[in-house]
Amino acid sequence: MGRTTKIATISLPPVLEEKITELAHKEGMTKSELVREALRRYLEEKELQELVKYGREKAIKRGITEEQIEDIIDSYRK
Repeated sequence: MGRTTKIATISLPPVLEEKITELAHKEGMTKSELVREALRRYLEEKELQELVKYGREKAIKRGITEEQIEDIIDSYRK
């Protein structure tokens, strides 16, 4: 069975590498696990920002106000 991961080499300032090492130790993770989790969260945040931007642009084109959006969401949740 082949590898389920790929190796990526990155360069870090020494202070950042030390912080990653310390945090990984405190969290009981490897440095690889910690960096993977940080990248996952970063990518999720970027995707969310893109989704919000898309929604905002669509609302503006349709003349929907922020208050109306809240009303729409509230009625959907009921």
